[in-house]
Amino acid sequence: MEPTHPMYLHLINILLLLMLSACAGVSTTPEKSVSDAPAFTDTHGRALYLFSRARISVNEGDYPAALNLLREAISFEPDSALMHGEIAEIKLKIGQIHEAFEYIDKAIALDPEYRPPYLLGGVMMASTGKDREAVDYLRKAVKLDPAKEDAYIHLVTSLTRLFEYEEAVSTLKAVVKLNPDSVLGYYYLGRTYSQMRLYRDAVGYFSKVLELRPEFDQAIIDKAATHEALGEYPVAIEAYRSLVDQDIEQRPAVLQRLIQLLLQQRRFEEALKYLQLSAHAGLGGQETTRKIGLVHLELEQYDEAIEVFAGMLEKDSTADNIRIYLGIAYEGNEELDKALSEFGKISRNSPQFYESVSHRALILKELGKVDAAIALLADEIAANPRNLELYLNLSSMYESIDRPQAALDILLEHEEYFQKELRFHFRVGVLSDKLGKRNESIKRMKQVLKLDRKDAQALNYLGYTYAEMGIHLEEALNLIKQAVAIRPRDAFILDSLGWVYYKLKRYDEASEALEEAIALVNDDPTVIEHLGDVYAARRLVRKALKQYQLALELAPERKELVEKIHKLKGEHNEK
Repeated sequence: MEPTHPMYLHLINILLLLMLSACAGVSTTPEKSVSDAPAFTDTHGRALYLFSRARISVNEGDYPAALNLLREAISFEPDSALMHGEIAEIKLKIGQIHEAFEYIDKAIALDPEYRPPYLLGGVMMASTGKDREAVDYLRKAVKLDPAKEDAYIHLVTSLTRLFEYEEAVSTLKAVVKLNPDSVLGYYYLGRTYSQMRLYRDAVGYFSKVLELRPEFDQAIIDKAATHEALGEYPVAIEAYRSLVDQDIEQRPAVLQRLIQLLLQQRRFEEALKYLQLSAHAGLGGQETTRKIGLVHLELEQYDEAIEVFAGMLEKDSTADNIRIYLGIAYEGNEELDKALSEFGKISRNSPQFYESVSHRALILKELGKVDAAIALLADEIAANPRNLELYLNLSSMYESIDRPQAALDILLEHEEYFQKELRFHFRVGVLSDKLGKRNESIKRMKQVLKLDRKDAQALNYLGYTYAEMGIHLEEALNLIKQAVAIRPRDAFILDSLGWVYYKLKRYDEASEALEEAIALVNDDPTVIEHLGDVYAARRLVRKALKQYQLALELAPERKELVEKIHKLKGEHNEK
């Protein structure tokens, strides 16, 4: 309880007297029970004595004894808000919430200016999800003693859960005005602004917290999370990294967040280091081991991946998802027979069965057994004619052996099953285009967009088709701009954007888009050729020739590039 209450100050004096008298000599008689307590000439003194004994019982964890002592004390002093508040605290500690509220309300009724019951009531209401009621208690606690931070912080927590951010911010600013070095005030300002998605302001307040208390680990974590929200991933990574080597309670969570962020940023070698650290610390169990294996796969460290996944299967031979990874590792290591064997161990009733069939078909094709691969997929389609993945795989198999019509026919065989499947219509559209059926291709891409108007691939494909055909160019530009907004760093979508600008004779914008595309992928002959076409249109002959030569080196079979080079050189020589 709070030592500002006059009764509490009086109690302290009594306790000091008791302690001094105890130190005057060592008694050999047993400790007196409550009934053997010294005689008091007034009920107030008796109540305070019982209260002091109750506090000792609380400190010893003997709550039943403390409650009995307090009830007896209240019988001598029934109007004591302090004692009713103390019982409320004990009731809360032993989980008797309803009774705790009864004593809180009684304490407030006895002394409306006594602050602790308001604070306790607010905290209890908030803990039970009743933030609206909590706010009423806590506002009163703040009003009764504006200099104390505790009620402000609890009040702000409830206000933010009620989305009343304006009052939360003004409340916290009152705290830091009262105390310019209030670590908690600045910290909760940072958290509140973060919840409001005003991340730049949040970073500023978290920075202020760390100026005042550099070792405030939770503030470091929250600031790092805010940098993540701002897309400032390197800053966030360094912040998490600074905590990993410290012996802090949050270390496992920080380590996992750091790993996840490194994986998202495709910084696999760094992620592997921390995954291994996590494994050595016994964190994450089999999931950590699985991620280690997957990172080895990403890094094309196939021997290491094989060792990890084989070890996991020794512990659990039924883990078919791990067997899939092991088969993929064998594929990457060009141990195709072993890969085929692993995929073949996955039973038909396994969730990974059809994925294993796809891998088996691809391996058979790679081994030159295309007919066997086609037969395998056809048999599985017969057994499960509604599995889209099988159709897509068989279609791709036919396309890979230059049988596009067969690739299309297998998809259309049971078209009625896949009317709501985006991938089905997209694939039919691509194959139709390849077979010169552009109107059908356009129809299919429009069907994809009808199902999902934000499908970037379909937006791009349809826009690029229009550009290639030289029709609906403004619509094409709009479609591709939508695709860019969804996937701004997709080089091939940026190539389409540059190409439609070229068709519109907006050459400066075409150059900008295509140069950005090549900065992302510099080994695609079509993108390079497109930039050459734009430079040629701008009469930048040397730059155009350079792009055409680069494209020809990557695709020496493309005779049209040779023709463009000869034509451009001839025009240049004539001048």
